[in-house]
Amino acid sequence: MTNSTPKSNKKYTPKVNPLQCLASAIISGGLATITYLLMKSVAKTFASKPILSDNFLVINISGAVRTLVVGIIALAACICAMVTLGLVALAIQTIIQRFTNKEMPPSEG
Repeated sequence: MTNSTPKSNKKYTPKVNPLQCLASAIISGGLATITYLLMKSVAKTFASKPILSDNFLVINISGAVRTLVVGIIALAACICAMVTLGLVALAIQTIIQRFTNKEMPPSEG
């Protein structure tokens, strides 16, 4: 099984548009805000409803599940916020490169 397609040394590098970066950053920032508000709501709900049980194992497991739920939502909010910051930084970088007319160096790989 041989691959008959010729391989070229030139890699395709798509052009990055600052407006696309900023539009994607707005979407990602909106998702980060929504997940943050969801995390606050879930944490407030968990805090207002205590665990009613005399069993020590039930209290420990339900506390762990509550912590995991809030932690996963917080992780999603942080990831969306970091993606937003990265996209804004990429938009700034491409704007600077357009003004200085410098091309990005090809990646070695």
